Amino acid sequence: MEKILVVEDEDRMRKLISTYLKRETYEVLEAADGIEAIDIFNSEEISLAILDIMIPLVDGWRVCRTIREKSSIPVIILTAKSEEEDKLLGYELGADDYVTKPFSPKVLVAKVKVLLKRVNAKELGSENDFDGLTINEASHEVMLQGNQIYLSPKEYELLIYFSKNAGIVLSRDKILDNVWGKDYYGDLRTVDTHVKRLREKLQDKAYLVNTVRGSGYKFEVKK
Repeated sequence: MEKILVVEDEDRMRKLISTYLKRETYEVLEAADGIEAIDIFNSEEISLAILDIMIPLVDGWRVCRTIREKSSIPVIILTAKSEEEDKLLGYELGADDYVTKPFSPKVLVAKVKVLLKRVNAKELGSENDFDGLTINEASHEVMLQGNQIYLSPKEYELLIYFSKNAGIVLSRDKILDNVWGKDYYGDLRTVDTHVKRLREKLQDKAYLVNTVRGSGYKFEVKK
């Protein structure tokens, strides 16, 4: 059974979210503050985290950063703020989705299902090597010179989309449609933020993802 960590200091909201998730047969672990959230994350095998930003002791940004340092599980950010800069910060820290309060618990559960489905989907693609960057679609593992690197689900999807379209210039609009979906209404800068994070994790293979000025990005292999 998949375990979902719900981090929310407001008891009523936390219980409401948990109730809806349990109806879908998920196991739910609750935390009311950042320290409790980190303790649970470190001691349990979590499949997905739903994380409120304005929580006591340690805020949601730090919790998100801590999760991303150790894991690529999906993270959904909850916040009362709708400012664009906050959303961009969330994506920059590695969040996979962003939900502004007030929201429908049914919509939140739908987002959880989509993210977990993408993570659990086992594709039949073979192992491919790109200048020392190895992508195994069957196991969803990405290796850099023999060492595994950990990508968020969205970073992984982005890398797969790039690699399957090697040599083709991809506009930000096209990337947004194919990786986030045509019903996603986020800013185009979301693409830039994720590409930046992906390049950082690719380290000396960051050159594989090239910026094409005025057009978008292109995945290019030297060999």
